[in-house]
Parts: sequence; structure tokens; C-alpha cells
Amino acid sequence: MLTRLPKFIDPLLLADRNARIEGELPLSSFDRMTEWLSNDVGNVLVKLFFGREGNLAKIEGHISTVLALKCQRCLEPVEWPVSSDIKLGIVSSLDQANNLPEGYEPLLLIDEDNIPFNNIVEDELLLNIPDIPKHQDDCTVPNSANNKPGALPKTERASTENPFSILADLKKLETYNGSTKE
Repeated sequence: MLTRLPKFIDPLLLADRNARIEGELPLSSFDRMTEWLSNDVGNVLVKLFFGREGNLAKIEGHISTVLALKCQRCLEPVEWPVSSDIKLGIVSSLDQANNLPEGYEPLLLIDEDNIPFNNIVEDELLLNIPDIPKHQDDCTVPNSANNKPGALPKTERASTENPFSILADLKKLETYNGSTKE
């Protein structure tokens, strides 16, 4: 078992050795997730087991964390717990990927032995982020004018003035025969 998490791994070599990787990765180490996170405080607990089942090199394991995502309604942080099982089949072609046993996702290795370890974990985290993160309960948009949620500022309220009131003034100028001449 590896206690210190590596930056790069050779999945096929680890599968041949029946390796096990356990530890924590800081959320700040994931570059592709920054646009979704309101902050990158916290860690991801990672438990991965590499092995072989016949000719299939595989990675199985589990990741868990709590992400602080940006709510798309109010832009405030919303806690999103992630607890996900990982089942990857290590393949080197699309034909092999299409023939994976049910329940396995492909980890495609083409012309590379070492891959960034963070990428495996980050891919799984990205798959667990909802399309539109939002609070479970109704959240309200904070009002910047008086810091009270819900109410719209006075400048944004609908005007009660009739836009056709000018036409009414023109109608008053008309005489009884429809002429505006005096």
C-alpha cells in the first residue's frame, strides 16, 4: 500500500503488482474544477485498488469529499457531498473499450505509460458535479440596495406610468370634428 500519493502512475505496472493507493488529495490540486468551486478548501479521500482479472487490467475504488460549489441561483456556496465508486478498465484502443465488462468505464492509454494520478480523481469528481448546482431549498437573490433578500430595488420595480399617456394628451387637442386646428 502506498501512503504518499504519487504525482504520476503507470496503471498497468500497478495492476501487475496488485497495488493499493490510499490517501487524501487537496481540492486545490485540481485545476479543471476551479470554475465550479466557490472555494477549494478541503480534501478528497481516495482509495484505489489496481489489479487484473484475466487480461483486463482494472482500477477499482472509492472517492469521497464535500465540494463547495457555486449555487447558480444565488452564487452563494452550496455543499455538495460526493461519494463515488470507481470501476475503470485500462485499455489501449477503442475496440478494447467497447468490449469492457458491464459497469466498467474505459481509461484509455495511448502511447503513454505514466499518467497524472490527479486526472483519474478529478475526472470522477467532475462527473459527480450536477449540471446546475443549486441549493435544495429555495434560495433568494440578495438585494444589494438594502441587503434584504427577495425584494427588488426600487429602480427595478415596474413603472406604473402608462407609456401611451402622450396619446391621451394629443386627443385632448382634437376638436369635435377631428381637426387639431383652432
